[in-house]
Amino acid sequence: MTARILVVDDVAANLKLLEARLLAEYYEVVTARSGPDAIEICESSKVDVVLLDIMMPGMDGFEVCRRLKADADTTHIPVIMVTALGQPADRVRGLEAGADDFLTKPVNDLQLLTRVRSLVRLKTLTDELRLRAATTRDIGIEQLLQRRNEDEEEIARVLLVEENEASARHLKRMLRGQFTLETVAKPQAAFLQAAEAAYECIVVATGFSEYDPLRLCSQLRALERTRLVPIVLLAGDADEECVIRGLELGVNDYLLRPVERQELIARLRTQIRRKRYNDSLRSSVARTVEMAVTDPLTGLHNRRYLDSHLRTLFDRADARERPLSLILIDIDRFKVINDTWGHDSGDAVLKELAARLRTNLRAIDLVCRYGGEEFVIVMPDTELFIAEKVAERIRAEVAHEPFPTGKGEEGLEVTASLGVAAMRQPGDTVEALLKRADVALYEAKSGGRNKVAAAA
Repeated sequence: MTARILVVDDVAANLKLLEARLLAEYYEVVTARSGPDAIEICESSKVDVVLLDIMMPGMDGFEVCRRLKADADTTHIPVIMVTALGQPADRVRGLEAGADDFLTKPVNDLQLLTRVRSLVRLKTLTDELRLRAATTRDIGIEQLLQRRNEDEEEIARVLLVEENEASARHLKRMLRGQFTLETVAKPQAAFLQAAEAAYECIVVATGFSEYDPLRLCSQLRALERTRLVPIVLLAGDADEECVIRGLELGVNDYLLRPVERQELIARLRTQIRRKRYNDSLRSSVARTVEMAVTDPLTGLHNRRYLDSHLRTLFDRADARERPLSLILIDIDRFKVINDTWGHDSGDAVLKELAARLRTNLRAIDLVCRYGGEEFVIVMPDTELFIAEKVAERIRAEVAHEPFPTGKGEEGLEVTASLGVAAMRQPGDTVEALLKRADVALYEAKSGGRNKVAAAA
């Protein structure tokens, strides 16, 4: 998987060294000698991962990272801090600035490349979600950033898989007050628990006596429910090969024992923050898809959804030689309601009619707002005479009880006319079915309104 990597360091030799390592893996490499130059490159061109030195004159790496993560256009770019500083407090400071990872000089080649590869995969996923959210215009990235601070106040639920009871108790004390931590000793039990509960991060310790921790990580990645939950490996100094393989399998991060409390908290927060950010993007896309096929006033499906789904229902009924009926509903003299009582009262009538339709129909029936004051009901496995009875029940339900206007006055007397048609076999079409229902509706209207008419 190729990607564009930005390497930022004020020392030319360091730039050349990292550039050579990455070019050997066929990455495209861009370099910058200062913080302002790095920010400008990220803002003006596509960057997949930033390798950022901390100790730079003028603007240090911490400030560069903070600015990138504070900008809606660059916050999604993964940042790996690369520095000679070895103190845990410096690593924590980098992670709290928003860095996604932290490597200490001299950089281990395998760790560097596996970290980059892992973050490139994550960036690819985020880019796809951002593209969909931006295209649909449902929710802006700025809103996601504003919500992120609110999300961080929520206590995250974390699962720890650790066979060593003493170690589990120690980690639980470390994280007390920061996360809701649940511990499981057996990997098989942990897999089942993770599949049933909603965790925002899973910490898997290495060193099981009779189980490969990477098998659990692989199973978690394969399961739909846990595929996108961040996994953090807790390893020992001798587990480097296990860590590298884990990162290649999709593990998001790792820590080496002995664990420093602040770094553990900061790394978990980083993973949870990124998960919530991507979850927000996915939710944005899902809501947009729903909005694209939903009428915002009534909550019913709209004409776009009907055009697509009616043909599916029609083709299925045709293939199975099953009946299919359709009811067109039009509110009588709706323009008079709008002109007399106002459009807000007209909207209240439309919403009330939608509610009454829902209560008088089956779950398998498709109810849509066709446009204006017209509604459509598609009834699978329903003969014409049954659809006529349903239409008459709906007509009576509409006329029986006044509709609220939302203004506190007495309700409005509302009636509706309905046209019913059924699928004909063989040789019928969706267009012909809709036309027959429309003709029947016209007959109900011309016959005095507040009536049901069925196509011959």
